Amino acid sequence: MSRHLPSDRAVALRARLDRARLYLCTDAREERGDLPGFLDAVLANGVDIVQLRQKGLEARQEMAYLEVFRAACERHGALLAVNDRADVAHAVRADVLHLGQDDLPVAAAREIVGGDVLIGRSTHAEEQAAAAAAEPGVDYFCTGPTWPTPTKPGRPAPGPKLLEYTAGERFARPWFAIGGIDLGNLDQVVAAGARRVVVVRAITEADDPGAAAAEFARRLAAV
Repeated sequence: MSRHLPSDRAVALRARLDRARLYLCTDAREERGDLPGFLDAVLANGVDIVQLRQKGLEARQEMAYLEVFRAACERHGALLAVNDRADVAHAVRADVLHLGQDDLPVAAAREIVGGDVLIGRSTHAEEQAAAAAAEPGVDYFCTGPTWPTPTKPGRPAPGPKLLEYTAGERFARPWFAIGGIDLGNLDQVVAAGARRVVVVRAITEADDPGAAAAEFARRLAAV
């Protein structure tokens, strides 16, 4: 079988992706020094996909952190996502590679990771969402930022209207709302038609990250 055709592993990963509702992006918690405990807390409380997002890491350091992520994902049955780096995703046998609009093209990334890794795409406008929904090799996409976020300073935030467009198109591929989403505005995100969300600070900066994750999971499961 060609390595670019869906493998049994890819089929199983897509089934898990279809069930996923809560996607967390986090750094390596270097200042707090609590990465293993943090990951156990959030993954035990409903986070379905977790991505290490920390700019400036050398590949070797990123891979070392991802070993901690991988162990936690295996303990809790979550999907491990790598941001941007197809080579790192391949090296650590990640479940997911997430690509931004300015990252490696999907076809080139697929050449590196093969057919048994899910590939996600960031989108920031209606035409980008539509393109990602149809692009060969893409398994899911994220759309936003819904609201301004320090994670992407200076990027315009289209607001819930972009979510309404994406939901209204009834794309076959799974998609996630992203950007400034917290428990205070989650109802607006759901009302706009989103059923899956990417969260950063609302969990990573919570006093009790596990409890925050559990509340997100509970509310998303109810819609």
